[in-house]
Amino acid sequence: MDVKTNKEIREKVDNADVEIKHKVWIVSYIIIALVCLAVYFLLQFHVFGLLGIYRSLLQRLSLAGFVVFIVFIVTRGVESVVTKHSQTKKQQYNIIRLIRLLSVFAAVFIVVSFLFAKWYTAAVSLGLVSLILGFALQTPISSLIGWFYIVIRTPYRIGDRIQVGDFTGDVVEISYLDTTLWEFHGDYLSNDVPSGRLIRFPNTLVLQSEVYNYSWRKFPFIWNEIPFHIAYESDLEWVEKTIKQVATKELGDDMADAIERFKELVKQTPVDELEIKEYPFVVFRINANTWVEVSVTYLVHPKKASAMRSKLIKAILKELLKEPDRVMFPKGNSR
Repeated sequence: MDVKTNKEIREKVDNADVEIKHKVWIVSYIIIALVCLAVYFLLQFHVFGLLGIYRSLLQRLSLAGFVVFIVFIVTRGVESVVTKHSQTKKQQYNIIRLIRLLSVFAAVFIVVSFLFAKWYTAAVSLGLVSLILGFALQTPISSLIGWFYIVIRTPYRIGDRIQVGDFTGDVVEISYLDTTLWEFHGDYLSNDVPSGRLIRFPNTLVLQSEVYNYSWRKFPFIWNEIPFHIAYESDLEWVEKTIKQVATKELGDDMADAIERFKELVKQTPVDELEIKEYPFVVFRINANTWVEVSVTYLVHPKKASAMRSKLIKAILKELLKEPDRVMFPKGNSR
């Protein structure tokens, strides 16, 4: 109860801090907008006639600045509304990023429009600039397109555990040009706990490589397997029964509910003839080292896989070792 209460308090404090930041930015934008408007009216006085042709340019720039900061004020207001009413932080993150990008595009369009007196001149100039930038910034533009793909198709979200190409990790940030992962497994670890390293790759990679998402919101579980080696003379039926009982006890009822969810998802696909075994299930294989390999397969949340694997190994071995006459493990040099 205390943990839940602390979490709620922390969320309220975070939301209050965000709201204060929005208000500070809005007040700052209002002040700058009023300064731009004041400059525009001041430049109309004849005393500034000494500026010559630059007087008209400065007037247009000041008026453009006023309109741009009005856009920024509206943007911050919309962000505040989204922060208050969004259901999840992941949804809030993507919507706010999209709103900010659109506001930047709008600001660029406004500045270009006010700089050029004629729309034809503005369009030609903008077209030439876009053509030059298109050649010079092919990779960043591709990454921006990749960002739009990520936002619209949502192959992954903040907090998801994914693999893209050779990169594996938990998503901690999705910017306009790249994605940042908190690596798990990695070069220095043999399990799937975070390694402490950050991986940053361009968003264009999601358009060129396969994306594995282990945190699909409809079914955030993966199948895991633990092998054990026993002798041919072991009581295989007793071993299978014991492993199932221990695994069922350790995994609890949540995994039974997960397998039902998995069945419902399969029913919604054309692969309705797929046979789904009741979990956890045990299979036997003949090992090349003249031992029988007994594997238990079960469902687990991807971020809890290592902890659950260790827990099951300890519990299963403890129970099997109680009956050394019914199950025989490799000993000494026979391993």
